Amino acid sequence: MSATHLNFPKIDPVLLSVGPLQIHWYGVMYLVGFLFAMWLANRRADRSAGAWSRQEVSDLMFYGFLGVILGGRIGYVLFYNLPLFLDDPLYLLRIWQGGMSFHGGLVGVILAMVWFAHRTHRHFFTVADFVAPLVPFGLGAGRLGNFINGELWGRVSDVPWAMVFPTGGPEPRHPSQLYQFALEGVLLFLILNLVWRRQPPRGVISGLFLVCYGLFRILVEFVRQPDAQLGLYFNLISMGQILSLPMVLAGLLMIWIAYRKPAWFGVRQQGDKA
Repeated sequence: MSATHLNFPKIDPVLLSVGPLQIHWYGVMYLVGFLFAMWLANRRADRSAGAWSRQEVSDLMFYGFLGVILGGRIGYVLFYNLPLFLDDPLYLLRIWQGGMSFHGGLVGVILAMVWFAHRTHRHFFTVADFVAPLVPFGLGAGRLGNFINGELWGRVSDVPWAMVFPTGGPEPRHPSQLYQFALEGVLLFLILNLVWRRQPPRGVISGLFLVCYGLFRILVEFVRQPDAQLGLYFNLISMGQILSLPMVLAGLLMIWIAYRKPAWFGVRQQGDKA
């Protein structure tokens, strides 16, 4: 093991304390991601020639936010801590103890988009393609929050940029939160929004989101420390990789259908790429 490594920056996870009230960086990161998504969605609605309104954007963001919070918490409990939940069902409600799952949040958002599409008489993939490019900024902000908290660190490593995390023991580790910030946040945002500008067939953007996120997550999981309560299945694959593989396959299928069988997703209408 190399004796050289980077020092973990000493950032107080609590941004501001006012009496008993504490504002954490992690919560602020969620808020920043939500506000950016709202701004970008409103900007695109304003340029949609009436296909989308700001009120619809507001409703969609509200449903999506509920989907993220409820789905993320339920998914974490079911995917990563099911035995604890079975022993203590109230654990599901103790969200302040931490624990959110991206894959659970994704299911929550999908259900929210299904409901919104039904209410507004839109095709589901019209809504999904509108939402997908808004998401990576929030994902990146959340990973920065994980880094500031010194949590979800990577496996022990001797790479020159490895860090000793306050809760990760004395050995330097991969700063896997920053890898995810770069891939799931920055790179995914650029890919989706560049493709969005080309106005591809309906379903391509949301399919591309599934493929890229799934691949990025699978790659990072090889250097991310597995969850202590689960470890690696067959000493090889993590729960994050297991949950991400279906995303990649589903996304590839969606892109294939969008280009080879576009009628299956319906005829694109005005506002599909608003």
